[in-house]
Amino acid sequence: MAAADKFDVHDGAADYVNGDAEDDPKALFSKFSAENMPTKEDRVFKKAKRSLKTNSMSEDGDVDAAKNGLPMATGSPSSAGPHQARSKSGVVPHSKNSRKSNNPAHGRGQPKKGAGGKGVWGKPGLELEETGECSDIHDPNYDSDSQDVYKLEKVVPELSDEQLDSTVKPIIQEYLEHGNTGEVEALLGQLNIGSNRHKIAKLAVILAMDRHNPQREMISRLISDLYSDVLSQDDIARGFDELLEGLDDIRLDTPDAHNLIGQFIARCIADDCLPPKFITNYKGKIDNEYIKTALEKAEVLLSMNHGIAHLDNIWGIGGGNRPVKYLINKMADLLKEYADSGDKNEAMRCLQELDVPHFHHELVYQACDLAIEDSSERVMDLVVELLLFLTQTNVVTVDQLEKGMTRLFTDIHDINLDVPAAYSLLEKLVEKLRAKHVITEAMVSNMPARGRKRFVSEGDGGRLKHDKL
Repeated sequence: MAAADKFDVHDGAADYVNGDAEDDPKALFSKFSAENMPTKEDRVFKKAKRSLKTNSMSEDGDVDAAKNGLPMATGSPSSAGPHQARSKSGVVPHSKNSRKSNNPAHGRGQPKKGAGGKGVWGKPGLELEETGECSDIHDPNYDSDSQDVYKLEKVVPELSDEQLDSTVKPIIQEYLEHGNTGEVEALLGQLNIGSNRHKIAKLAVILAMDRHNPQREMISRLISDLYSDVLSQDDIARGFDELLEGLDDIRLDTPDAHNLIGQFIARCIADDCLPPKFITNYKGKIDNEYIKTALEKAEVLLSMNHGIAHLDNIWGIGGGNRPVKYLINKMADLLKEYADSGDKNEAMRCLQELDVPHFHHELVYQACDLAIEDSSERVMDLVVELLLFLTQTNVVTVDQLEKGMTRLFTDIHDINLDVPAAYSLLEKLVEKLRAKHVITEAMVSNMPARGRKRFVSEGDGGRLKHDKL
């Protein structure tokens, strides 16, 4: 008898197979007779199956294939795909991107605990922090079209005290040569000075102390022009505070520094670069005699009648700011005094006080003109000695000497109208200068030469005869 027939004879056995047997197993088996009990050979043995996630894909695939009438996967490795070789049991192993565990004997085939790991979503709530933008070029989600335009800015570090001194000092020294405050402002605007702006005023005043009054006037104008755009009142006041604090050290190089600083303070107050209370803030708070003298000097200059108008010319009108006519007259007086005394050192001192090195060619021109007009051997020798002395001491440069001689050669025709022997006197003067190595052979070659005059007749009134072509 088949096992199915035996189970159909008794309802109790059917109930047992379906899992609906009574609770008492003895009552269940009492319904079967010995002859109706199934034998060992007739029983259906089904191997227990563990519900593993690792086998679900292959088994489910076979079941679906059987339902649809498709051939089932066999255990041969050749039946698997090109990238999935089957194992001996017929199960397709996991691919490299599978999220399931590599070891089917341990775990449930789920990812490891924790928020990290490849192919996982991350911690709960992390999606709220997502912006949807990816700035990493190596990220698969990177999209160059969706990225914002980045603006790069050049960051210049703030200058240290040493860097400030080595950078700003050449700018101010160059300004004393060209006198263009706009160029200084443009150069300072390119530097990251930061909190050390007060050192600009301090450094400018220190550089002016070793110069003459024309340079001090230029520094006062520079501070006035830099005010509001580059320097504030607090920056200028702080710069003068440090000057007064270090006055003892400054006097080692400039003994008259306390008077000069007092004049600079008065000038800055007159130019509205410093507040008037700058002086009153120090009253009763200092014991240094030199600081007191500097502040008293500034206070006296400000309290005098028409003091503000007078302070505009506190350094005098010197250098290139003076009118050209004034400089010409001063050089003429200088040469007349030298012709009477013959003191070369005094003449050089007077020339340097004018502080117009770019106008020294006027001295060369007037000195040679004086020698021609005087027509005496003594004055001509004095002029040669003066020019030799000034060129040897580099007070008069070669280019200024050449420029003055060129002007003389050009105007010799007009000089000849007043001095008939001007050409012969010029030749004599040039020979003396060449003998002393004052002028070069190139300058001598540029000297004009004129032959003997030829008149038409005795009654022509001095009219020259023109050569026929």
